[in-house]
Amino acid sequence: MRAPIIVERHVAVAPAVVYSYLTESSKWARWQGVEATVEAKKGGVFAVTMPTGGRAQGEFIELEPDRRVVFSWGWVGHDGLPPGSSTVEIDLLPAAGGTLIRLTHRGLPPEELGLHTAGWNRYLPRLGSAAEGNRPEPDTLTPPNV
Repeated sequence: MRAPIIVERHVAVAPAVVYSYLTESSKWARWQGVEATVEAKKGGVFAVTMPTGGRAQGEFIELEPDRRVVFSWGWVGHDGLPPGSSTVEIDLLPAAGGTLIRLTHRGLPPEELGLHTAGWNRYLPRLGSAAEGNRPEPDTLTPPNV
């Protein structure tokens, strides 16, 4: 079994605030992509359109309010990582002065590890910044070659 990607970020807000940025379409789009469709319920759609038009897509697997969000992940039109073919878990752990966000991405093919590690290392700080009330610069990251 391949090792997962694990990225962590401490933010100075309560888990409930971060959770809202994982369960509301307009808030998700503030930190990742240019448009997001988030149906925050088990089996609900998760989709993010990136700046160049690439679309990450999956569905929600588990939601524990203010604690945990799990969704499947992949890219529309990308045979090596199609929608729903990997899993992203985001745990919101109460920590001194705020929340520790721990993102774990499982099930990625080896050739996708570098790109997704770089991506999550870019996006988790953007999530934290947005949750803390800042407005990250518009997203300009180029998605994988799909």
